Amino acid sequence: MRALDAAGITDPSLRAAYETCRTLNAAHGRTYYLATALLPPAKRPAVHALYGFARYADEVVDDLGSLLSTAEKAARLKELRDSVLTGPAHPVVLALRDTMLRWDIPMEHIDAFLDAMELDLTTSSYQGFEDLMGYMYGSAAVIGLQMVPVLEPVVPYDVAAPYAQDLGVAFQLTNFLRDVGEDLARGRVYLPQDDLDTFGVTWEGLESGVVDGPLRRLMAFEVARTRELYRSARQGVRLLHPTSRPCIETALTLYGGILDELEREDFPVLHRRVSVGNGRRAAVAGRGLVRARRARRLSVR
Repeated sequence: MRALDAAGITDPSLRAAYETCRTLNAAHGRTYYLATALLPPAKRPAVHALYGFARYADEVVDDLGSLLSTAEKAARLKELRDSVLTGPAHPVVLALRDTMLRWDIPMEHIDAFLDAMELDLTTSSYQGFEDLMGYMYGSAAVIGLQMVPVLEPVVPYDVAAPYAQDLGVAFQLTNFLRDVGEDLARGRVYLPQDDLDTFGVTWEGLESGVVDGPLRRLMAFEVARTRELYRSARQGVRLLHPTSRPCIETALTLYGGILDELEREDFPVLHRRVSVGNGRRAAVAGRGLVRARRARRLSVR
């Protein structure tokens, strides 16, 4: 509640809506939630609202599973899109609307995200990396763009935006690499078909559950590509307000650490989801907290 007070959110229904988003973030986005705690309290509700909305849309597409047909899911997404603009809305939408107004986040970013969610209803694979990047503009890059105003860059928006897009895409690619087995169970493969062909990996081979040499070589290639995006994104951290930098540095380090764990465990991506250990998470977050407190003190001065 301290963060809501700091953000000047006093309306009881809005406070409840933001709390719904915070709960979603805490339950489903542990790394993001941990990093968000390093932001000044007034900025945290906005991040929770953006995450909560994205998570809710994702649940419509994936977590409802066989409970809804593709047509019913498409109708739910259309209702969700329409509700952002007007009329009665789910709590996550109420919080999103308020955040969009407070931080001047354009509807075009929300539309692009929902367009990507609709693609997930009908598209199971992407031929080349550029095709995948087209999907990830909506599913990941625009999430970075939504965050830019909240992070208050010290340079013009257009200067900071490309780095934010790179970081959003790096996070998304990390998820794809970690979740190959889970996505396959949903009938999707987010590794480009051209890359599968290059390394001799087939859908049938993935469905067999065997992590063999070709798959390991493919994964190593994709990890290297993702690290290049993290390196690019890291250059943009210095462009943010000093009080926002520890949050992004922490998220970048911890999410990038998933790639380290994938390599260390020899890519068990068809069987389970790897994660960064609690010891490393605590150490990285502890260092981030020290930097965050120092940045806030200097900002007040």
